[in-house]
Order: sequence, then structure tokens, then C-alpha cells
Amino acid sequence: MTGTSLPVGAPPEGTPAVAPATLPGAGPELMRRLTSGLLAVEARIRAEVDHKDPFIAGASAHLLSAGKRFRPILTLLAAELGGGFSRDVETAAAAVELTHLASLYHDDVMDEADLRRAVVSANAAYGNSTAILVGDLLFGTASKMIAELGPVGVRIQAETFVRLCSGQIRDDHPCPEGTDPVDYYLGVLEDKTGVLIATAARYGAMFSGAGEEAERILEAYGEKLGVAFQLADDLLDITSEDSGKEPGTDLREGVDTLPVLYVKASTDPADARLQELLTRDLRSDAGGHAEALALLRAHPALDRAQAYTRQVAEEAQRLLDPLGDGEAVRALRALAASVVDREV
Repeated sequence: MTGTSLPVGAPPEGTPAVAPATLPGAGPELMRRLTSGLLAVEARIRAEVDHKDPFIAGASAHLLSAGKRFRPILTLLAAELGGGFSRDVETAAAAVELTHLASLYHDDVMDEADLRRAVVSANAAYGNSTAILVGDLLFGTASKMIAELGPVGVRIQAETFVRLCSGQIRDDHPCPEGTDPVDYYLGVLEDKTGVLIATAARYGAMFSGAGEEAERILEAYGEKLGVAFQLADDLLDITSEDSGKEPGTDLREGVDTLPVLYVKASTDPADARLQELLTRDLRSDAGGHAEALALLRAHPALDRAQAYTRQVAEEAQRLLDPLGDGEAVRALRALAASVVDREV
């Protein structure tokens, strides 16, 4: 993610680059606080994931190095609108990241994935049963941590979990007949990705004492940001050679992302060939997959989907207007822009 995923210094081998190098709108002192906070969150995550059983500890830590820590960054930035970093903010940020991490274990089992951002997936390394149970363990760990923060935080975590699972279930099933496929897809993204990013922002405001208005605004901002993030991620699957997985993975698996939905809805006769390819099972059709990917990369639907992704990010930015133009708000606006402009 441009502007948020570069390392400061050299992290220890096997750890992610958790500290953002630059974030437009953020001055040196804010960057210092973010770096310090993220390092504390990372240490907390690793402490919580550790287990007395070495096998469980290894399986639980398997995907730790693959993440960008986007959600903790957001929690810490949101906390800047209140009292800033605290033990409660650290707990919330770490718990949200563990919730996200847990969902990845389950996602990879459902997708039968072999790689997760250039790292061997947990299901490939440990088998489906262990991957599912480790995901459950991490969900439980995150819930235990949120319980330290009081009943309101627990309720939000539970509501988030319900929506996250609902989105994943809907993502695994075709759009119901009579429902607009694009609306259905965007609704899935709101639940599957948007809700947890919304909670990351909301927790930052809540546990820093930023106030109810800031909490409400940041929750809405976070959900829009999450949708833009997932839209951009889906586009990178088509356009990027450096996303950590083979280009066109979604296309091969028959996942209808936004540009694919635009192509399928087209009435232009020139799209007939691509539309025909999109009806095939491309998992065992290397030639058809390569042709479909090339046609999709050159299709106006890709530009249209990129424009819509930028529009959603801009909507997220506008939601911040009532919060003024302080340094933290400028950084939050820059974060929304960065999800669209990222290359990995």
C-alpha cells in the first residue's frame, strides 16, 4: 500500500514491516507516535499468539509476517482524534488485527489457497483441520482481549463478527435471482471487509475518548475505506504482477469481481468473446485463462471499476469533513487515497 507499507529501519527476520515510512499529511512527530504505537501493537500480537504448545504457537504465528497492519494503523490514527495511544488502544488495535488474521485462516481453507501474499498458506502447511481450529483460536483470543475493554466493546466485536461471517457466507454463494449483481457484490464487500475496518476506526475513537460524533464518523469512514480497500485488492488481482499471488486468481476461480460484473452486463457485441470465456471453468484451461485475463486488462470495464473505487475512497474522505483539517484528519484522508493508489 503506497505510503503505508514501507519499513522504518530493518525489522527482525520473519516479522512484517509494521511501521509506515511516510503518510502524506502526517508530520515527523505523528509518524514517531505511529511507529512507536505500531511496534507496541506488534509485540502485543506476538505475545497473545504465543502458546505453551510449540506446534500451536507455530501454526498460530504462521501468517503473522504476511500482513500490512492496515487495521492497527487505522486504529492508532483514529486515536489521535482523542487522547492518543494507551493500553486500551493497543488492546483494541491488536484484537482487530487478530480477528483479521483469524479470518485469513478460514478464507484460505475455503479458497483452497496454496499461497497467502507469497507465503505458503496455513492450510497448505498444516492441513485444513488445523487451519480452521487456529482461526477459531485466534477469534477466541481477540474476543478475550476485547473483554478487557468492557461490555460495549464486546458487543461491537460480536456484531462485527456476525457481519464478517455473513459476508463470507454470501461471498461463497451466487447472487440470488432478481438481485442486482453489482449491488449484491458491494453488499458482500461491506460485510466481508468493510465492517472490520469500520470497527478498527471506531475502536480508535472510542478508546481514546474522542467522543461520540468522532466515533460515529470514523465508523462510517472506515466502512467506506474498507470497501475501497477490497475493490482495489480485487483490481490488483487483475493488474498486478507483485500482489503475492498469481495474477488472475479470482478470474481462474470464477469469482465475479466488479470489472467482471461490468463485462457480464455489457450488451456490446464486441464483448462476446470475453463473455464466453467468463462462462468457462478456467481452473484447468490455461489458454482460456490467459486470454480472458488479457482481454479483461484491456477492457474499459477495468477503468470503470478503478474510477468507482476512487469514488468510494473520495466518499470516505468527505465523511471526515466535520472533524476539521487537523494533522490526524489529513493523514486519514491520505490513507483513503493510498488504498486506491497502492501497487501491492
